[in-house]
Amino acid sequence: MARPRNVSNIQIPPRVNAFTPIGSYRHKAEVVHLNVEEFEVIRLLDYEGLTQVEAAELMQVSRPTLTRIYERARFKVATSLTEARELKIEGGTGVYSSNWFICNDCACRFNNPRNVPLNTCVLCNSAHIHLIHEEVVS
Repeated sequence: MARPRNVSNIQIPPRVNAFTPIGSYRHKAEVVHLNVEEFEVIRLLDYEGLTQVEAAELMQVSRPTLTRIYERARFKVATSLTEARELKIEGGTGVYSSNWFICNDCACRFNNPRNVPLNTCVLCNSAHIHLIHEEVVS
């Protein structure tokens, strides 16, 4: 029996849920699914420029585990770009590092590291905000 997956620490939730190709070659191909851990590894290594050791420490996983996640993520992103397939960011197992909220009106995502009561969006002052669930389960 396989060992249960460890929960990864996710610093920032994705700002969007999917990317869709546009242009003349677009077709109804199968969707590529990128989970939140794979998104976080791409963000930390390629966007933030961290080393694999630094990223592994932030995500609270081993460096070999981070490398395996990164290889899967790179293949999925390359498949989506090469084959003009939609890329959806969803699922996986992770815990957000602080309380994150999303506004239903302007789609702003913001956190609440001090855990002070929040009633409105920090960007548009809308009262239509909700907590992004702390644990993401596939």
